[in-house]
Formats: sequence, C-alpha cells, structure tokens
Amino acid sequence: MRNKFLLALVLISCMTACNDNLVFSKFKTLENGKWEMNKPVTFEFSSLDSIQAHNLFVNIRNDNTFPFSNLFLITELEYPNGKTLKDTLEYKMAEPDGKWLGKGLGSVKENKLWLKEKIVFPDSGVYKLSIAHAMRKNGDVDGLHILDGVTDVGLEIEKSTHE
Repeated sequence: MRNKFLLALVLISCMTACNDNLVFSKFKTLENGKWEMNKPVTFEFSSLDSIQAHNLFVNIRNDNTFPFSNLFLITELEYPNGKTLKDTLEYKMAEPDGKWLGKGLGSVKENKLWLKEKIVFPDSGVYKLSIAHAMRKNGDVDGLHILDGVTDVGLEIEKSTHE
C-alpha cells in the first residue's frame, strides 16, 4: 500500500512540475473528438510583457481514430490594433510505420507543435488566435468537413529563453 502511495505521489509531482517560462496555457475540448472545418478553435490572451520575446505552441491531443499521419492547420493571430498574421502549417503526427508521435499513455497522444518563435506582443489589449484544420483526402478538392480523432486543441505561450 505504501509503495502505491509513493508511486502516486511521484507521478503527481511529475505531472504538476512547473515551467517557469510558461505565461499562458489553455485547452479546449472538441465534442466527441470531431473537429469541424468551419469551427476554428479560438483563444484570447492579454497582459503579456511587451518587450519580452515569446514562443507560441499549438497543443494537439489525438486518439487512435485520427486517420492521417500529418496535420495541416491554418492559424490567424489578430493583434489589438487589427493587424493579423495568417499561416498555413503542416505537422507530422505519426511515423511511417504508423506509430503515433507525442507523449501520453494509452490511446491519447499529445503533441506540442511550434507555432511562432521569438514573437513580441508590443500592443496592450486582447490578442486573438484562431486555429482551424485544413485537412483533405488525396485527390479531393473540398476539405474534410469533419476531422475525427482530435480530442483537444491547446495554446501555450512561453517566454523565449534564447536571444
């Protein structure tokens, strides 16, 4: 019994270990692990150091029903002054042999994916980031309206430690 308690205590400590550079972290759960193309996941954040450079990450949790080995995303970052930065990004989600990348036990894996490196948020006010998937099947012109297997989408912002 005591060994089980110690193991649980160690696991909880590891899971709650602090990242001193983390300034924002939030996840949004997708209903039934289905991500609709016309429903981007949005995050709002403010009150970041206006001089400090930051790194942005998209966190994706997927399960075994995710049918692809890669993931295409469209991100749009809107500054408080109305300026927007739009990117189309591709991420590798599985090895060629089908083994999922990412961390996690069981059928759900979490991938921490680079979005922006060394970005400064000079304006005060609310920043908005929207993330939409841009997946399609080979040969199809239209995108995939519902992407299965993505359970959660998250955003992390960390202070950049490299100049």
